[in-house]
Amino acid sequence: MEKPPNAAPLQPESRSRTWRSRAAAGQNELRYCFRKHGRHHSLSHLLEIVETLKGKGAYFKSINDPIDTSSAQGMLMTQMLGAFAEFERSLIRERTKAGIKAAVARGAKSGNPKMRAHDAAAIADIRYAHKERYLHSLIDGRQRWLPVVERLRPHLPWTVVLLQIKVITPPVRSFSERTLVKACKELIKAGYGDPVILNHSPRLPPDTRVARLVADRLNTNPDSSLRDIAAWLSRVLREPTARGGLTWSAEGVRRVIAQAKTLGVMVPSHNLNLNAV
Repeated sequence: MEKPPNAAPLQPESRSRTWRSRAAAGQNELRYCFRKHGRHHSLSHLLEIVETLKGKGAYFKSINDPIDTSSAQGMLMTQMLGAFAEFERSLIRERTKAGIKAAVARGAKSGNPKMRAHDAAAIADIRYAHKERYLHSLIDGRQRWLPVVERLRPHLPWTVVLLQIKVITPPVRSFSERTLVKACKELIKAGYGDPVILNHSPRLPPDTRVARLVADRLNTNPDSSLRDIAAWLSRVLREPTARGGLTWSAEGVRRVIAQAKTLGVMVPSHNLNLNAV
């Protein structure tokens, strides 16, 4: 969507230095903030940044405030901030409801006046702002789920790809098959994805789907044992066996790996020991 000519300049958090620093954070890195006041609009916003850095194995430290998530004292302060953030959200909800109730009692109408008047320019501005926020949220979190899509597409259907994304820990954003395809299209349009993932997937014989899943598992986790894969198929994916059972055995996994090699979907450089349990 093109930006409307009269759209107000957007300053989403994802364009700030905070967003860029958070996106670039790596394992065991420490990110500094000179002062949290003014940079963080609320405690909830601050905790969101801390949690994002924590998920990437990085730490947060405010030079002028007693917040340092790399230390036990700092983590205690962060947990206390979490309690205050919940109080802040509750207080905002109460005040908002009271304000709306008072405004309605005075005869005011809720909602955006320009939206109620069906102002085309205002509607275009709001749609553009929503699209911008949506795109930047995808860009910020893509590194946790997009590699899975690029590994499995287009040789596996979207239903299988979605199943793989849902078992990522900690959980990523909630997707349906439709919203996953939409998210991939938006990232490709913005230059963050490979267009080949949108190609039509071939029809797979029903008995080769598990082989392709196991091949992907071993291609990305070559140290997995037969028991690890059996537990993954049984407990995480809940994939039925060839006979319709719910529990995979090491021998069953061994046969599936052999099938994957026959299909040519295993990475040749992985010299797997099929006798290892």
